Amino acid sequence: MLVKWREVFQVAAVYVGTVVGAGFATGREIVEFFTQYGIYGLVGIIITGILFMWLGAKMMMIARQIRANSYMEFNEYLFGRRIGWFINGLMLIVLIGVTSVMLSGAGAVFHEQLGFPYQSGVIVTIILAIGVLLFGIKGLYGVNMVVVPMLIFFSTIIALRIVVEGEMSLFIIPDESSQRSLDWLVSPFTYAAFNLAMAQAVLVPLAKEVKHESSLKWGGIVGGLALCLILVSSHISLSSIPDVLELEIPMAEVMKTTFLSLHWIYIFVIYGEIFTSVIGDIFGLQRQLKQMIRLPNVMIMMGIIVIAYGISLLGYSSLISVLYPIFGYMSFALLGVLMLPSKYYDQMFR
Repeated sequence: MLVKWREVFQVAAVYVGTVVGAGFATGREIVEFFTQYGIYGLVGIIITGILFMWLGAKMMMIARQIRANSYMEFNEYLFGRRIGWFINGLMLIVLIGVTSVMLSGAGAVFHEQLGFPYQSGVIVTIILAIGVLLFGIKGLYGVNMVVVPMLIFFSTIIALRIVVEGEMSLFIIPDESSQRSLDWLVSPFTYAAFNLAMAQAVLVPLAKEVKHESSLKWGGIVGGLALCLILVSSHISLSSIPDVLELEIPMAEVMKTTFLSLHWIYIFVIYGEIFTSVIGDIFGLQRQLKQMIRLPNVMIMMGIIVIAYGISLLGYSSLISVLYPIFGYMSFALLGVLMLPSKYYDQMFR
């Protein structure tokens, strides 16, 4: 039983590490999708957490049942060969775009928080990613099992201190235009759709390598619950910053005002979460492209990195605010199909 629960936490850590990337760990995603809506954003986070627990576990269970090697096979099972081919092409573009966001986020951390040149952060991240990915799935497990617990710990203690000191503005009501547009209600579904679509690149091949099927179910539930906890605690913390919409790394600013002595440690935690998403995305892309291109793994990896690096030059903040909402809407098809009972998959798109 001990080995099984260890496996559950490994799956959960990889799930969290894949979702928690540049925008999530730095706070930019949370501000864009939730915090700007005040109390409505908190409701949205609860909805998102339920979707993460339910559909993350379901995705891995289905992937294991059909013995999918990559998200390409998974999508072809859900949507059929013709529609699946189109979605897989779209996912390839999206994953490369998201990898570029992660790289630019690493550059932003080095430049804004450490005072180093932007490009140094990107280059260091690329070198470290290559080193870890040479170990395959063991490399993913190792990095996530270290970084994810640290993020949960820091995000929780920061939120608790802000609650105790009464500095948050959690119950702010957005202006009338925001209420009428109901953007806050669309945001959790957009956010969950995007992140689940991105996570399938890692969770689908992971499902085949996990020994116990129950570990996938509970790994998805525990991972989704952990993501919800991090979202809630980060939302509480970000609500204490008046000019939160103007900051590229708002969680670092929260840390400065609450635990200044631990600020530098948290910067490395943020970087660690960016890094887990970088290696997760490259891992998933490599698995996918290996089935399409007969080249050594190292050459495929370097090709992905070169393309992602080129896109990252556009800048972190602009990529987050423009690309993420668009990617989220494109991922709604996956979210909708995953919500259906499994018995309908063989009847649809055939």
